[in-house]
Order: sequence, then C-alpha cells, then structure tokens
Amino acid sequence: MTTTRRTVLITGTSSGIGLATAVAAARAGYAVVATVRDPDRAGALRSAAGQAGVEVDVRRLDVTDADSVTACLDAVAEEYGRLDAVVNNAGISNFDPTLEMSTMAALRTNLEVNFFGVIAVSRAAMPLLRAARGSLITIGSVHGVVGQPFNEAYCAAKFAVEGFMESLAPVAAAHGVRVSLVVPGFVRGTNFGIFPDVNRTTVQAASGPYADTFADYVDWVRTKGWEGAGQQPQDVADVVVDTLGADDPPFRIPAGRWAADYLDQKLTDRDGTHVQTLARTWIGRPDLP
Repeated sequence: MTTTRRTVLITGTSSGIGLATAVAAARAGYAVVATVRDPDRAGALRSAAGQAGVEVDVRRLDVTDADSVTACLDAVAEEYGRLDAVVNNAGISNFDPTLEMSTMAALRTNLEVNFFGVIAVSRAAMPLLRAARGSLITIGSVHGVVGQPFNEAYCAAKFAVEGFMESLAPVAAAHGVRVSLVVPGFVRGTNFGIFPDVNRTTVQAASGPYADTFADYVDWVRTKGWEGAGQQPQDVADVVVDTLGADDPPFRIPAGRWAADYLDQKLTDRDGTHVQTLARTWIGRPDLP
C-alpha cells in the first residue's frame, strides 16, 4: 500500500497525549500509524478513532527493543512508501523518594524509555524523514527545563531529550527535517504522572530521612503546584497537529499559557529561535529559515 497522504508515526498511543494526537491527526487528514508497546492495550484508541469516524493503523513498537523499532519502520516504508513525520510520545513516569532511596535499575529504566527510546525511534526514522523533508516532533516537558524535586530521573531524561534535540535541530534543518519539542505541563485525563494517594503513601513510607521534605513537597503540589494547573491531552494534541502543519515551526513550543509562564522562570529564549539561529552559524548555514 502506498499513499499520497502525509504519513505520521506516533509512539505511545494507547492512552493520554498519544491517543488524542493519533485521533486528531487522523481527523486532520494524515495517514496515522499509531504505535503501542502492547497491541492488547489498544482498545481505547480503536474506540476513540471509531467514535471520531477516522481510521488509524495500529502497530506494535517497543521503543526499548531495537528489533521492534526496525521492523515497524521498515514495514511503514514498504507499505506506505513514505514517512512525513514522527511524534515521539512514548514514555513512563518516575516518582521515587529521591536519589539514594531509589535503585540504579529504576533510574536506568527511566532513561532507557524516556531518552534512549526517543533516540532509537528518531535515528531509525531519519532517512525516511530526510527523503520526505518531514518533521520530527517530540513531546517534552516543563520538567525538561525546570528540575522537579522527587522527579530526578524523569527530569534527567527530559533534560537529555532537550539537549539532544536542540543539538540535532540545526543539522536536521540543513537536510530538510524540521525538529521541534512540544512542551506540556501537568496533563490530566491520563494515567501518566498522576499522583495517586497510594503512590504518595508508599513513597512517604520509603522516604527515610527525606520523609518530612517529601511531605512538604506533596503539600505544595496539592495546594499551590502544578497538579492544580493541569491541561487535557486534547490541548496538547491540538498543538502537535498545528506543529505538523507548520512550514517553519519553532524548536520549543509550550502547550498552553501555563507551560509558557512556567518556562519563563528559566528561559528568555522560550521558543528556541535565538539558540537555533546561533547554532546555524556554527554549521555554516546562517541562511536557513
């Protein structure tokens, strides 16, 4: 099967932002390859697509399995004849009672999924994106810019994604590929990153000398912090679809006013234009749009 429609592959579409983005992109006219680690968990995606009256091509892709990544990308190239965009969305949350109370295995798993998984998919897709002069979009996080207590491993992975993609963007642009990060804040309507009471209780009990500090942090999250400023997955999906359709999107795109204000606490070059313009001079391509 080949198609004249623009084709987008989205990772982590069984719920949340990925599910909403897959359906929104299909409604916008894209041929959507919606990937999931476990196809048995794609029921909510199939139901949402059916209710929206659109079709999505559900495929297995485990971002931590090199053979799975290669098989999926090869199949898309063969069957669709093109790949115009990738949306790196798959990820896991990490909430531990700080560094010394966690385990090295948990820290490595977080980086394996949230950083190396993103890089593995991007690396495999890049030849197809270059051929299509397409887009590489990654779901970042405000926690990839502003560090969050008791979320050290997750923040480290998101900081790493920020640095990798910011470094890649001018080189990719020189070869026709647009690289962007869509940066949400706290997202409701998904199991990702939720602060359930059982999790709080468990972490509190395992916090050892950090128990009082953790209790203060949870109180801030509940009463003043980002949990009270949540947005819906659809809000982020709409930003992603807008970015897919943009001829020259910025590098960093806050998914809403709250995220933008949060980033302002650290960034003066919020959308990355200044850094990207500077970096293009470093590779001898100051004329790139």
